[in-house]
Amino acid sequence: MKIIIANSTVLHKKLEKELVKKYEAIIVSKKEELDSERIKKISPDYIFFIHWAYKIPVEIYDHYRCIVFHMTDLPFGRGGSPLQNLIVRGFSDTKLSAIKVVEKFDAGDIYLKKKLSLKGTANQIFLRADKIIEKMIGQIILKRITPRPQTGSVTIFKRRIPEESNICGLEDLKEAYDYIRMLDGEGYPKAFLETEKLKFEFSRANFKSNKLLAYVRIIKK
Repeated sequence: MKIIIANSTVLHKKLEKELVKKYEAIIVSKKEELDSERIKKISPDYIFFIHWAYKIPVEIYDHYRCIVFHMTDLPFGRGGSPLQNLIVRGFSDTKLSAIKVVEKFDAGDIYLKKKLSLKGTANQIFLRADKIIEKMIGQIILKRITPRPQTGSVTIFKRRIPEESNICGLEDLKEAYDYIRMLDGEGYPKAFLETEKLKFEFSRANFKSNKLLAYVRIIKK
C-alpha cells in the first residue's frame, strides 16, 4: 500500500509524522511536488489532502484516488475558511467530511463523516481533527470504502480575509472571545484592534464569569 499525504501548512505536522510511521507515507508539502511525472513514479493507491492551499491538477485526481478533508457536514459549508465560518455562525460542533476530489470544490462524493467539536482555539481544534483524520484514513484504507454522492441543500462559505479579523465592531464579549480563539492558530491572521499608529493582536483568550482575558501583542503599523 502506497499513500501520499499532501499538506501545505504547519498545522498538521504531528499528523504527518504519525502517518509516515504507520504507513511509510510520502509527504508532499509544495505545489511543485504534486507533479504528474513524480506521482506516476510513486504510483500511490491513495493521495490524502489534509490541508492543501492549491488547486489540484486534473491529471492527478483523474488518475488516482484523491481524497480531501473538509471541516463541514457537506454539502453544507462548501468553500473557504470552514472553521471560522462555522464559529461565527454559532456552531459548537461540526463534521469532518472525507470526499473525493473533483473539478468543483468540495462537491465530490463522500467517503466518511465524523463528528468534531469546535471547542477551544484553532490550534486545539486542528489537533483534535488530526486524531479523527488519522482514524478516517485507516478506515478508508482497511475497508476500501466506496464514496457516495452528497445529499441535501448546498450552502457556500466565502473565504474570509484578514480585514475581517478586526474586532472593533463587536459588542458582545462571547463574540469577541470566539473571534480570538477561532484565529488562534499557526498561520492565521490574529483577531486585532488598531489605532492610527498601533495594532493590537489577541490570542490565548479565556472567557469566564462574563470576563474576557487575552494575551495581547502590540506592534507599530
